[in-house]
Amino acid sequence: MKFKTERLTIRPYQSEDMHDVFHIYNDEDTCRYLLHDKWTYEDMQDKFNEKLKNNKLTKDTPLSLAVVNDNKVIGDLSVWYTGMKDTVEIGYSFTGEISGKGYATEAVSGLVRKLFNEWDVHRIQANLDARNKASQKLCERIGMRKEAHFIQDFWNKGEWTDSIIYGMLLSDLH
Repeated sequence: MKFKTERLTIRPYQSEDMHDVFHIYNDEDTCRYLLHDKWTYEDMQDKFNEKLKNNKLTKDTPLSLAVVNDNKVIGDLSVWYTGMKDTVEIGYSFTGEISGKGYATEAVSGLVRKLFNEWDVHRIQANLDARNKASQKLCERIGMRKEAHFIQDFWNKGEWTDSIIYGMLLSDLH
């Protein structure tokens, strides 16, 4: 899957993207609400190889996509099937340097449109750490609806955290 938005190219990863992606995931603030710790120099190659390998969405394998602006990877998009018929979950991370410029909204909005229009997906969902207000706002900006708030349902990084589930159907696109 490769596509363009007004300012971005969204495509599978290439080997030369490793250091840009490391820059995203080597940041404590970016990884604060994610399931994994920040990347280190020691595990960078292994973690990046997973992203390179995930270059095609199938029922069994997730898809990892680079969000590119001016030949620099500024974000990471992930899509995987949930096990429910025609339902995918999305995840995303962006470098803090682009915050407030609309790139994340543009990239994720482009992704959901592509999934609905070309992949014949019935439902898209996102499962967030409830403390991640920026991610909640992004989901709402692209037309997702908050469907559930679970209290202390997830043990992550040594603490119980709340989860929020956002979802959308094709009819929710605006």
